[in-house]
Amino acid sequence: MLKSFAIAAIAVATIMSATPSFSQSIEIGPGGVRINPGMEPPPRDMGISERQAIRIARGNGVQDVDDVVRRRNVFVVRGVDRDGDDIKVVIDRRTGEVLSVD
Repeated sequence: MLKSFAIAAIAVATIMSATPSFSQSIEIGPGGVRINPGMEPPPRDMGISERQAIRIARGNGVQDVDDVVRRRNVFVVRGVDRDGDDIKVVIDRRTGEVLSVD
């Protein structure tokens, strides 16, 4: 009886002393191999980059880019079109939608 009680006590102590395990994963991407500890939230989608905004503006008539300004929720790309006239393209930062071309 003492032997079975000792075995039960050891089993309970072993189960209670087990530490919780957290899963980890490995991500392989353009930046190389990265260990994801599994505790951080996934990265938020920050919308388009300045480079993508310039590409969108070039697709809407901007030949030479003079200036790119990031405002609260838009990119304003100023430049010159193929006729040499000044042009301004306003692009939504989140979706990449062209809001206006002046």
